[in-house]
Amino acid sequence: MNNVATWFEIPVTDLQRAKDFYQNVLQTTFKNEEMGGHQLAIFSAEEGAVSGMLMQGEHYQPSQTGAVIYFNGGEDLSVPLDRAVQHGGSVLMPKTPIHDGDCGYFALFLDSEGNRVGLYSAS
Repeated sequence: MNNVATWFEIPVTDLQRAKDFYQNVLQTTFKNEEMGGHQLAIFSAEEGAVSGMLMQGEHYQPSQTGAVIYFNGGEDLSVPLDRAVQHGGSVLMPKTPIHDGDCGYFALFLDSEGNRVGLYSAS
């Protein structure tokens, strides 16, 4: 792989609530798994794409201050950002241009578990 990042794990306290949240916000699906006593849900992704999972278990605590994962916001990130609010999240930073929009747009929100998460879109 040529990507800098290859995998991510988002800590959750309520796996079903988090799955419902991300299914609605990102319009995605998951594959449920259990590994070493941990419950997890793997984001659906195309072969070879960078992906990750929701992880519930010891040592996995949601945080507003850790690393930020930026999800693809599609054509207009205000759409998934609005869905995040509708499904229990809150906006930390609204849709914001990067270099006057020349480099796209980003936003930050809190997910259903209390994680700070980002969205990015080209427009």
